[in-house]
Amino acid sequence: MLAILDTNVLLSALHSRSGAPAAVLDAWRNGRFQLVTSDEQIAEFKRAARYPALRRLLPHHAVGRIVNELLRAEVLLVRLRRKGESPDPGDDYLLAMAIAAGADYLVTGDKALLRLKRASGSRVVTPAQFIADLGRRR
Repeated sequence: MLAILDTNVLLSALHSRSGAPAAVLDAWRNGRFQLVTSDEQIAEFKRAARYPALRRLLPHHAVGRIVNELLRAEVLLVRLRRKGESPDPGDDYLLAMAIAAGADYLVTGDKALLRLKRASGSRVVTPAQFIADLGRRR
């Protein structure tokens, strides 16, 4: 199963080791699904992790670990075709990733993206919904 984790899910998982975003990150690390990411997402993650408000909250070593893990993701896309279908143009790359990889899920905390319910063939779900779906797949 292929899943895309929105950058907000990754940042939330680093900020708090309890809760659904952390469980999603742990599930990936434990091989429960394959991750789809892109050069663009890695750049966004690095940029967001340097925001002053986040830099104080996120352990520096944990940010570096995530970047290294993203670079070794099962599917790393390097060129994305944007379609401009996101409610927020800054999130267009996530939809482009879903289309390019044929991902099963786009996991996000973004309310505007969640309202889409689907991105091409990908289900758009919260981290809690994704964890529940993973539990049903056992």
